[in-house]
Formats: sequence, structure tokens, C-alpha cells
Amino acid sequence: MTDAATPVTLDTLREALRDWFAPWVQDLGLQVESMGNGEATLRLPVNASLSRVGGMVCGQALMAAADTAMVMAIVTQLGNRRPMTTVQLNTSFLKPLSGQDALVTATVLRAGKSLVFGEIDIRGANDGKSVCRASTTYALL
Repeated sequence: MTDAATPVTLDTLREALRDWFAPWVQDLGLQVESMGNGEATLRLPVNASLSRVGGMVCGQALMAAADTAMVMAIVTQLGNRRPMTTVQLNTSFLKPLSGQDALVTATVLRAGKSLVFGEIDIRGANDGKSVCRASTTYALL
């Protein structure tokens, strides 16, 4: 894909989203919205198949979106595809999300030689209200 000398672009992240993840993750319909150094925002579109009773987006979909966004944020920080694995994903659900897309913003807090620490905020795309917060640790392999 890219190496440390090649700049990461939105197209780099879109290609990674398409090529690196399992089909069920791709079925979430995630879209890369924006990126910066150590940060990526994905959109999780409203989808009835991701909702439970009352039209609320299920927590499993939000956690998968958070985990995926963090991988994208790590790529913007490291500048290449590094093998990595989630060590920890601690999620707090603040309020239900229904009737709107979610914006999933992941931020790298610290990238060391073997571990990366980050935070994710998931907000309603229409009202901007935070619905979920997560903290993560990834091991670089």
C-alpha cells in the first residue's frame, strides 16, 4: 500500500477500508469523511439491518465502527500499513442513536514502538450529540 515516505491521503484510507477488512465490516457501509495526522472520521450510515427494536443502532455496530476508525487513524499517524491487533476496546454508551448517521472520530493519543493508544467519539451526524465514547489500545506486530 504505502510506506513511511508516501503521504497518506483520503484515497489511501478509502482503499484500506475497501481492501483490509472482513466482508461483514464492509457491509456496515462505512465512508471516510476526513483525516488528519493521527485522526480519522468515518460515517456510519443509517441502516435498518444495524438497528434493533425502536430503530436504535446496535452497540455491536458502533463498536465495530469505532475499531475500524481507530485503524484508519493509526494509518494516518504511521504513514503505512503496519500489522496490528486490538488489545483493548473499552466502550461507554451515552445515549441511543436513531434516525441519523453516526460520525465516528478516532484520535491517536500516543503511538509508541509496540503499542498505540487512542480515543473514539461517536456523534449523531445531524444533532452532533455524543452517543458513544471508547478508548483503545493496539499492539503493533
